[in-house]
Amino acid sequence: MSDNYPPYGEQQPDPNVAPWSGPPAPPQQGGYLPYGQPPPPPHYGTPLPPAPNKSNKGLIIGLVAGAVVVILAICGAGIGILLAYDDDEPARGTSSTPTLGTGSTPGTGTVPTPGQADSPNNNNSMTARYSSDLSNVCEGSPILNAAPYNGPAGAKAYTFSNNPDRPTYWSSKYVPSDKSYYAKGSDYEKVSVVGCLRFDEGSQGAPKKCQYKDKDEKQVTIDYVSSRYTLTLYAAKTAEKIGDGGTVTAPTNRCPSFISYDKTTMRAYAAPDSGTIEAALDKFLS
Repeated sequence: MSDNYPPYGEQQPDPNVAPWSGPPAPPQQGGYLPYGQPPPPPHYGTPLPPAPNKSNKGLIIGLVAGAVVVILAICGAGIGILLAYDDDEPARGTSSTPTLGTGSTPGTGTVPTPGQADSPNNNNSMTARYSSDLSNVCEGSPILNAAPYNGPAGAKAYTFSNNPDRPTYWSSKYVPSDKSYYAKGSDYEKVSVVGCLRFDEGSQGAPKKCQYKDKDEKQVTIDYVSSRYTLTLYAAKTAEKIGDGGTVTAPTNRCPSFISYDKTTMRAYAAPDSGTIEAALDKFLS
């Protein structure tokens, strides 16, 4: 029997199985463990802290920021609207902001009307647009754009008389163009004196019968009535009385070639005598 074989019955070691005792075989070159060995558990290092719970804080901050943006946008739109309406002035009115250079009281915003200082308490003050508007002086209305009265020298004058049938209707009376106080119709803003011829109630005389033909060529008889007027002189800009012109007659010495009459009463009143008016103005304004 050869020495190379163990005795019969003795178990032979398995060359593919490591012995059950003794240290494990060292790892092979390259860092790989021997086949059949379980890999060591991986090394994870220090455990990470648990993830924080999700919160609504970010959502709340976002909503608050959005609300602030919306409020600012609304405020900006409101300011824009206010500025747009402010351009729009008032108003009239009044404006709540005083206008510089007008002499108004600070905080009142009232812009004085031209001529208001001359008659601040007269609600009937008006601005003339035509020469006939100056007849309103005879009803107590100051004319804001009339010339100021600074005395008779150089003053310009208009005269008006009312109608006995219509006491508040005033018609212009003739003033000679060669007089220093004469003013053309377009020069009404240069007028500082207004003469008012007011009919004297109860001064009517006996009517004069005048024959005319109407537009249908029918013969008509008109009662032509004489009367008297009182001439009073006023400052046009203030409607204040500045003089008396005395009594002016309206004679009916002869029937006029043309007449305006009331078709209901078939009556007409004579006009104030132009020569008497002229003499009164000469006396006062010369």
